[in-house]
Amino acid sequence: MARIKLAYIGGGSTRAAGTVASIIKQGDRFAGSEIVLIDLNPDRLALVMRIAEKMAACRGVDLRFSATTDRRNGLTDCDAVLTSFRPGGFEARHLDESIPKKHGVIGQETQGAGGFFMALRSITIMKGIVEDVQAVAPRARIFNYTNPVNLVAQAVTQYTDVPLVSLCEGPIYGPEELAHAAGLDPALLDVASIGLNHCSWSVRARWNGEPFIPLLAKALPRVEQDLSIKAIVRRMMRLAVELGTIPNEYLMYYLLHREVLAEEQAKATTRSQDIMAMVPDYWRHYEEQAERPCPELDPLRSRGGIDELELAIDCMDAIYNDRKVTMPVNVPNRGVIPDLPDEVVVETVGFVDRNGIAPLSLGRLPVPARGIVGALANYQVLAAAAAWHGSRKDAITALVSNPLCSDLPTAIAVYDELAAAHRQYLPERLLT
Repeated sequence: MARIKLAYIGGGSTRAAGTVASIIKQGDRFAGSEIVLIDLNPDRLALVMRIAEKMAACRGVDLRFSATTDRRNGLTDCDAVLTSFRPGGFEARHLDESIPKKHGVIGQETQGAGGFFMALRSITIMKGIVEDVQAVAPRARIFNYTNPVNLVAQAVTQYTDVPLVSLCEGPIYGPEELAHAAGLDPALLDVASIGLNHCSWSVRARWNGEPFIPLLAKALPRVEQDLSIKAIVRRMMRLAVELGTIPNEYLMYYLLHREVLAEEQAKATTRSQDIMAMVPDYWRHYEEQAERPCPELDPLRSRGGIDELELAIDCMDAIYNDRKVTMPVNVPNRGVIPDLPDEVVVETVGFVDRNGIAPLSLGRLPVPARGIVGALANYQVLAAAAAWHGSRKDAITALVSNPLCSDLPTAIAVYDELAAAHRQYLPERLLT
């Protein structure tokens, strides 16, 4: 089993307790390893570390935990870096969601203007992390969950040689939710999707050896009438049946734009405000569990559940223990999707072993996907460039290339208001 030093940036976040639970769950595969929790808040770091140490001891897992607010010190000599952070917290996310809506466009964490400003903040921080890694951890790989994961990966892989993979469970849980709604066992699914993160489409979809889409078509009339099934699942089943391929759920912002925008404008609170209302209870739960001899996280009171960021731990296991497995990954295309340039970071299936990650060729994009994926790939490259070294003009050019922000006067107005709101998190070059 691999013995590594893992630095977890975001180790004092609301997701951190569930993430250390994931690490400990697979701890036997990393016996003797050191886990360094890195974040800005020393009190929350200490709380998460207490939970981690007690969980590991109760489960007999040989892992050593430490915590620090000194990022470079924590990264020194590490083998793996897990990044999952949110510059500005949920308060900044609220601005990303609410300001665009004032201008009549969708505000969302990873899509449109909101996603663009999340990228500007995240990539600004990631640039510093990469510099630290290059200085003190030259053999390290970065396993990224910081949103928008595709834009972060695009920037780092295009402008540095630090190995980075971005990860997201969407290609796994999206089809599983459709199977559940259709009354089918998700364990019998065989689905593979390609495209961009939050803009991927199935190129193989079978259930128990037979085509999956016709089974969804059969279930759709019942599912659309069943209000106990989440609205997003009902929407995605409708889109899958109509298009003949399963789109990622975030594509509803483009394919059902008017419907979703009207729903957002009618809602009294943003998603971030809903989450902020739950955050105090998350921390109360973590404080309660930290006092117990053997903490047991409640998935209903833990941000993200109790097996958070597990795909990153799976990916580390595959690399450092040479597992030779396949999983959804976000890495540079390298020709595996013929419809997209080589340098574009794509979401596809990757083969993962001690040599790293090799994206697999699964053919061309489905015909309905090619236009929107092509447009968002162009936006992705422009946005990464603007965030990494661009000017305000470059940033506005990138933003207006996004299909959700294609009206130039509106894009400029939204950009300037969001830039002013997030001034403390952005480099001066993006403000003037």
